[in-house]
Amino acid sequence: MPVAFLTCYDPGMTVALKRYALGGVVIVAAAVVALPFFLETERRDLDNKARSRAPGSFVELTNGQVHYELAGPEDGTLVVLVHGFSVPSFVWDPTFEKLLSQGFRVLRYDLYGRGYSDRPDVAYDRTLFVEQLRELLVEHGIEDPVDLVGLSMGGPVVGCFTSSYPERVSCLVFVDPFVGPAEAGVVAVPGIGEYVAAVYLSRALPTRLAEDFYRPERVPPWEGRFREQMRYRGFRRALLRSIRQFMAVDFSGLYAEVGRLDKPTLVAWGR
Repeated sequence: MPVAFLTCYDPGMTVALKRYALGGVVIVAAAVVALPFFLETERRDLDNKARSRAPGSFVELTNGQVHYELAGPEDGTLVVLVHGFSVPSFVWDPTFEKLLSQGFRVLRYDLYGRGYSDRPDVAYDRTLFVEQLRELLVEHGIEDPVDLVGLSMGGPVVGCFTSSYPERVSCLVFVDPFVGPAEAGVVAVPGIGEYVAAVYLSRALPTRLAEDFYRPERVPPWEGRFREQMRYRGFRRALLRSIRQFMAVDFSGLYAEVGRLDKPTLVAWGR
């Protein structure tokens, strides 16, 4: 027996469904916009109170205060340790202590935007990092050539400094030096990069960095120390600008140029 199907069209229901759909879109959009505010980690200013809890010392340079540690015999060979992209100078803890035990004089410091150093609202480019190191040496009356050690992004910082001031460098050590250019992807896009950094990059970074350790069980807990710098305004901006303005460069030509200066050089790079 044939069966007849009856379809009822209700204009009111269609309008209601459209309203519900529009409301859902608005809610989702509002959640997306609000997410960075809920996940915000940078809720404090890096002021004197914050600095009072930091080990080491501070010096005022052109672009702000710089956190550093200088130790060892005054007549010892001076070794300057330059850290990488995001982990500040405490990454050198074992190296710092070992060099001191061997009679070296050792200087380590936080690059602008990292650790307890200021986060100036400037371009995070070659000039900023090279002049930070130069001014730091000048402030301490260091005129003799020094031994420079650069880790990861600290590699091109050390290389750029050597290229600009070859007379101030005795020898070089590159530990897993960054070559570039960095594959920034959407992080390189203004606006989108800031959003991604706010909701993902700065929060996931400590965990992702732990994967870089060859033997993680030999590394003392450091995530809390890393996250401390994330509490102060300007950290995320410094990382983004470093990616866009410093690490966007191919430094292979720089390393070749520095190599032609014929300074004693050690490169530690492998798997």
